[in-house]
Amino acid sequence: MSLSPDRLAPMANAIRALSMDAVQAANSGHPGMPMGMADVATVLYSQFLKFDPAAPKWPDRDRFVLSAGHGSMLIYSLLHLTGYAAPTIDDIRNFRQLHSPCAGHPENTELDGVECTTGPLGQGLAMAVGMAMAERHLNAVHGDDLVDHRTWVIAGDGCLMEGINHEAIGLAGTLKLGRLNVLWDDNNITIDGDTALSTCEDIPARYAASGWHVTRCDGHDYADIARALAEAAADPRPSLVACKTVIGKGAPNKAGSHSVHGSPLGGDEVAATRVALGWTAEPFVVPADILADWRSLGAKGAAARAEWEQRLAASPRRAAFEAAQAGLAGRVASAIDDYIAGLIAEPQKVASRKASEMALGPLTERLPELIGGSADLTGSNLTKTKATTTFSASDYAGRHVHYGIREFGMAAAMNGMALHGGVVPYGGTFLVFSDYCRNAIRMSALQHAQVVYVMTHDSIGLGEDGPTHQPIEHVMSLRLIPNLLTFRPADVVETAECWALALEAKGTPSVLALSRQNLPQLRAEGGMLSAKGGYRLRAAQATRKVVLVATGSEVEIAVACAAELEAAGIGADVVSMPCTELFDAQDAAYRADVLPADVLKVSIEAGVTTGWERYTGLDGLRFGIDRFGASAPADQLYSYFGLTAEAIVPQVKARLGA
Repeated sequence: MSLSPDRLAPMANAIRALSMDAVQAANSGHPGMPMGMADVATVLYSQFLKFDPAAPKWPDRDRFVLSAGHGSMLIYSLLHLTGYAAPTIDDIRNFRQLHSPCAGHPENTELDGVECTTGPLGQGLAMAVGMAMAERHLNAVHGDDLVDHRTWVIAGDGCLMEGINHEAIGLAGTLKLGRLNVLWDDNNITIDGDTALSTCEDIPARYAASGWHVTRCDGHDYADIARALAEAAADPRPSLVACKTVIGKGAPNKAGSHSVHGSPLGGDEVAATRVALGWTAEPFVVPADILADWRSLGAKGAAARAEWEQRLAASPRRAAFEAAQAGLAGRVASAIDDYIAGLIAEPQKVASRKASEMALGPLTERLPELIGGSADLTGSNLTKTKATTTFSASDYAGRHVHYGIREFGMAAAMNGMALHGGVVPYGGTFLVFSDYCRNAIRMSALQHAQVVYVMTHDSIGLGEDGPTHQPIEHVMSLRLIPNLLTFRPADVVETAECWALALEAKGTPSVLALSRQNLPQLRAEGGMLSAKGGYRLRAAQATRKVVLVATGSEVEIAVACAAELEAAGIGADVVSMPCTELFDAQDAAYRADVLPADVLKVSIEAGVTTGWERYTGLDGLRFGIDRFGASAPADQLYSYFGLTAEAIVPQVKARLGA
């Protein structure tokens, strides 16, 4: 749909008016970006974006990502103007206020049409890379009739400066993601002032060097914007469109300056802007003729969606496509139960990273939605299986991604893939490098994105690589993130159970912390005991005096401790605690039974002891490592740090007075 400039201009000014009014009413926000990019957004929505406000989850819609999330009033204005059920004009009046869906930065859990939560700069663009990857994969599997859409991004200078941007564009260029188009708000302004204060790089050259198509346009010339966006859409490479704009466009005294970036215009400037734009409507009022033009854009998507629904109804791929869209819940047990039964029949002593690979075998074979990968550590993370060929520009149907040494970019891309739908991504690196992707892990949790992080080499047990690679605080710090399941399985059976639990948790991301060293199989029964988060692995034979709580590779140590204590007549339970979050979710009676109040409670984990007091009590014992590790073989390190039965049992006896 192509509208004349004399109709586009008032439509763009509606964005400007709503944006400056909402920020002014809140006395907080960023009016400059939405005012500066209003013209570009108007052309995008009127001529290029495929969407239907009446069906905001339509799978073949285009994805629009506002990576520059501080300019949130741009997307709130667009959603309201095009006819989404929310935000209402009252929601916009309450911008940035408690209980308004119009939060300071867009949140995907608050509003349909917000594809991902943005604000941490660069991550929106990186998530868009994942969305484009998911689109190409699903297109290769299901065909053009069912999957044929684009991903559009609006990004600012901050998004392009952040280090994750370099990771994301390198991956996108390598994969030749031609359905990805980034519209750069090229206004030369950051919060501190002119971009020359902090950068001199040639951004278009950097993108071109990364395999991108680059073009430019006058961000306030509707015809030139349309020309550049059409050029981007036609190019087989991912595209960067440098939209030369004036931040705060329309504000006669503040436009073009950093003062309009992150502060309200002020009452006088708002009034002057109304005069300059010829905008006579009252605050939060959009004249009927302008609103009608916007609503006509929203209505046109209904026809495209109806045609797609007809193709879906007639497609032989319908059942498979709809199953992928529905997710994995309810289908995981049938993919892994036989495998677990085989482990019970024939025990295996393997590292939990190997146990993860073994579990992934039947899972990836029977659940085609699973897409794995690694940040250049495939042979160590063991994330590739016989069922997963390489995902590449020459084979988008592949299901194993070589992300390169891009931990942060990998994590953000997986968020985008999960939010796109139709796939469930998992990706690996060393646990210590969870620090590199921590904010993306946090964003997984905040967005309810089902991403599985395979984090191997989970303790000093990795040995000689030393303290730079030995995670100490990492497992406990990950447990601090709300809505994240952090699993540390003790053996091959628990590892399979943790995989099943992670894949059933549709709205929750998971971390699997996995060992490098071999672990004995401690479980001789099935039953998905890990679903409780913590459970009694060994019950005391003598009168119970102590409960030993451990995770991962240290459960073996707890079992050895219990054997020595029992030999001395001291009854000892062993509790395996693969997931504290799931244990905390159990009812009080269950938790009190597993961790009774009248006994000594002891924790054993090769990491920081901080946090374990919530289970041991302040009068319990906590064995761990509250300093950095060392470089030596694993068995020597466990002995050196006192994580052996020989070191622990005497201290338990002393506390008991035995």
